[in-house]
Amino acid sequence: MKARILILGGGFAAIATAQRLERCLHPGEAEIIMISRENFSLFTPMLPEVSSGEIDVRHVVTPVRSQLRQTEFILGEVRNIDCERKIVKFVHTLRGDEGSVAYDHLVVALGSVISTYGLPGIAERVFALKTLEDAGILRNRFMWLLELADSTPDDQERRRLLTMVVIGGGFTGVEATGEMVELFFDVRKFFPNVRKSDIRIALIEGGPALLAGLPPKMGEYALANLKKRGVEVVLGDGVKCADDDGLELASGRRIETRTIVWSAGVRVSPIVQQSALPHTKQGAIAVVPDMSVTGFPGVWAIGDCAAIPDGNGGFYPQTAQHAIREGPVLADNILADLRGGKTQAFKYTSLGMMASLGGRKAVAELPGKRVLTGFPAWFLWRSYYLSRLPGLERKLRVAFDWTLELLFPRDISELRVYSSRAQSSAADDAGIRPRPGNE
Repeated sequence: MKARILILGGGFAAIATAQRLERCLHPGEAEIIMISRENFSLFTPMLPEVSSGEIDVRHVVTPVRSQLRQTEFILGEVRNIDCERKIVKFVHTLRGDEGSVAYDHLVVALGSVISTYGLPGIAERVFALKTLEDAGILRNRFMWLLELADSTPDDQERRRLLTMVVIGGGFTGVEATGEMVELFFDVRKFFPNVRKSDIRIALIEGGPALLAGLPPKMGEYALANLKKRGVEVVLGDGVKCADDDGLELASGRRIETRTIVWSAGVRVSPIVQQSALPHTKQGAIAVVPDMSVTGFPGVWAIGDCAAIPDGNGGFYPQTAQHAIREGPVLADNILADLRGGKTQAFKYTSLGMMASLGGRKAVAELPGKRVLTGFPAWFLWRSYYLSRLPGLERKLRVAFDWTLELLFPRDISELRVYSSRAQSSAADDAGIRPRPGNE
């Protein structure tokens, strides 16, 4: 009988694994099934630009079915992983009915979700930037704030409405902050009652520097660039709690705001945490170097939900750069296991890391710990990520979006098309009922 390879998730790692299997499996050797809650894969490095309206929301997604031609695709949300019976239960995303799939080999690539660490009032009020819905809702929120502020006669309330606070000084936080600066000061001219002094953007980082874990020069340049463009950067101060009118920091300082963007932490999918698979202290699935799970034959884990040993006592970073390279190695290991061969350990040396700051500025770490900043880094950032977008059509669409942004102001339409379920992935991840819409 044909072996059945079941892949859970539709992100970088999952797609890369399935594509390699499709190319290398012998006819009739195995069937591939993928279960994902969305019928597209999301190019997450460009998500901050979607939230600012620089890139159209549909141009950073690629349909799963167009990327995988020999894989059976199931649009569903995984509910239970039964490793003893080798069965995965799911709920169909559209129909709502339950189903199950048996497997011989299981690839767990369910990624990560936002974590607010249980801080009081945070999950119910913050806007995340993790999913496509998050980016679309956040961009719509910005337009809503400007429209409301323009019609608000009270100066104090207008300033509160136009105070945006980003929590977390990592890649997402820094990039989102830079894009927010570009958006608000680009479209302000359309709102005659909004003064430049009314707009306040703050970036809060609990550690001593931005872009922690990277060469200090990158964090220093990002700090100087954002401050120069009017961003209020607070270092070494964490978040204590939040309410409807603002948030309080650990130091006791209070910031009055209506909009908090959360990028301070992630955790593995709740389904992964609830499974019987072994976990690290951080909750990720503990795997050996070939990405298999000890004690669970035929089970593999990859991407953000897996802790893959790097051979130096640590684990590989959970980045897209690593995920797209883990996939082919894992696929080869599954094939080796099917054919009685020997699996290989995942080994990869990072090419470097990059972060866009908006305003045609960026920071980039090159091989050899060299650092590039400013316009050259921004040009490298755009060139590299444009080349990594799947499909010529998406490359052309994003390139066209960037060209239009150079010639025309950003769109200021407020589109009220999002469901209440999508209002806050942070609340959803925390098991809290999502807050109502903007009204």
